[in-house]
Amino acid sequence: MANIIKVDNALEKRFARKKQNKNKQKELRAYFLIVCEGEKTEPNYFKAFPKQVGKIVYDIEFDGGGISTLKVVEKAIDLRDKSPQKYDRVWAVFDKDCFKPNSFNSAILKAKANNIECAWSNEAFELWYLLHFHNRVTPMERGKYQKAIEEAINNNKKRGEMKFTYKKNDLAMYALLNEHGNQDLAIKWAKELDENITGQNFSSYNPNTRVYKLVEELIGKSKTLNEEILEKFSKGK
Repeated sequence: MANIIKVDNALEKRFARKKQNKNKQKELRAYFLIVCEGEKTEPNYFKAFPKQVGKIVYDIEFDGGGISTLKVVEKAIDLRDKSPQKYDRVWAVFDKDCFKPNSFNSAILKAKANNIECAWSNEAFELWYLLHFHNRVTPMERGKYQKAIEEAINNNKKRGEMKFTYKKNDLAMYALLNEHGNQDLAIKWAKELDENITGQNFSSYNPNTRVYKLVEELIGKSKTLNEEILEKFSKGK
């Protein structure tokens, strides 16, 4: 009769931990810091993104809220420089809104000078939402975005479904946009708007949004970021 070898329970747990740690080491992790002008709208949207795409696990920290465009950039720089974590990407997210053109332009230029990525929108973050439904190429007053988004989503809902009312802090916006809109088209149309920009007078380009650049990274469609993560992994960092 074959001998039955009993493995000590503590030893089993140790083997399990070693296996778990080994698997963790194989994860491709992308460390993000996202500093937002808004307190809830932008953070709630980005927090809803999948935490893992393919082999890349996204580790994201959020900060900001209730501060001006330039303060968003300055806070992103300060948090990055003081953090023990080496981030793969640091993003500043803000809108033109009612801020003066010079302040808006200066914030974007300061971000670029300090290697901070900028997901800015002119005039409002909600332009990115609307691009999931329409190729918006003409300016729109900030106050009209809410009605336009409501109409776009309700027009794509099935008969009998509850009517949608837009709220800036809605936790379900990411899911709603992907269910009733088209993220790929939003990226395409945002890129087309971005191609019109020449020079550094960013405030004059309305409508425009560079939120698509951050979105591409978070959904695994940024070739540049993906290659950087793979290179970091291969070097064991």
